[in-house]
Amino acid sequence: MTHDNSRRWQMLALVGLVIFVIWLLAPVLMPFALAAMLAYLGDPLADRLQRLGMGRTWAVSIVFTVIIIIFVGVMLLLVPLIQRQVSNLIDNLPHYVEWARTVALPWVQQRLHLEPDTFDTDKVLAAIREHIGSIGSIAARAITRVTQSGMGIITWMTNAVLIPVVAFYLLRDWDTMIAHIQRLIPRSVEPTVVRLSRESDQVLGAFVRGQLLVMLALGVFYGLALTLVGVSIGPLIGMIAGLLSFVPYLGFMIGFVAALVAALVQYGDWTHVILVGVVFTIGQLLEGYVLVPRLVGGKIGLHPVAVIFAVLAGGHLFGFLGVLLALPAASVVVVLLRYVFARYRESDLYREPATPDGPQTLDVEVDVDVVVNEHRGKPPLPDDRP
Repeated sequence: MTHDNSRRWQMLALVGLVIFVIWLLAPVLMPFALAAMLAYLGDPLADRLQRLGMGRTWAVSIVFTVIIIIFVGVMLLLVPLIQRQVSNLIDNLPHYVEWARTVALPWVQQRLHLEPDTFDTDKVLAAIREHIGSIGSIAARAITRVTQSGMGIITWMTNAVLIPVVAFYLLRDWDTMIAHIQRLIPRSVEPTVVRLSRESDQVLGAFVRGQLLVMLALGVFYGLALTLVGVSIGPLIGMIAGLLSFVPYLGFMIGFVAALVAALVQYGDWTHVILVGVVFTIGQLLEGYVLVPRLVGGKIGLHPVAVIFAVLAGGHLFGFLGVLLALPAASVVVVLLRYVFARYRESDLYREPATPDGPQTLDVEVDVDVVVNEHRGKPPLPDDRP
């Protein structure tokens, strides 16, 4: 085994070990991951304040204070709004059940030519009540265990305190930690790793900061637009659609269906159905042609199928932590795949010419000419091949 191959195997083993350790520690990494995201979001602003002549600690203190003020303000604004919207939803829940019983299920049964007793509303409601009761009993037992277990309450309180503390120290020492990590990289691969890290940072910055702004803008737009249309739970639907918009079309589909049902139950006419369709059509155009190009840009290059796969795979492997970090990790993987593909295009495996026993290039070229001339209505070229 050559020295280069040995070094590559050592690097692969080191990467595999890091991934395995992360997988083992996934249950306790949640507060640190959230703190790292906050530090990453605040680092550009802290660097800008430093360039204006401010010390790092003062710059981080100002940025951290701004983040806390924004978070507290958003919570004070959203918690009462969410509480009112949920109360409104609970109050209107009988109307939704009645609409499903008298309108939706008979319409589906008639269109699909199903048996009259396919959608027995009494059986459906009984099953729903049974499952709701089981869910309630499970939730009650879980709450009882949590309240009886002081460790559960201590864990939640510790995380609530740990996240801002860790975020502050990570933000203060961010540049120092990056420099230490860079010094630990083997000198032979350090230039390549630094270049890929910078590209990954650009992609992550475009995704994390841009996608958060897109989610916020879509949530505000859908909430205000549905409220103007007259949907009583429009703000709640808008917030859900905005939060789920990081998965392509998921926020749109769930928000549109929920708003459509709410409009049908509340008004029961085609006017409000059309208005809801107009709202979500404008929202899709706004997201596709204004928000994403301006705020996120085209640096990520993740296909919608790849986004859905990344979210599902991250959730399966690491739980909620995996869902939280799936798309940032996938955007970094895109950068690495671009590098691997470029190296592959430069390798002997790709550039090695065809062997004499392989297919002849001349035959292919002649066949192409024949096809092109036939398509244009011209007679085929004379075939002088043996």
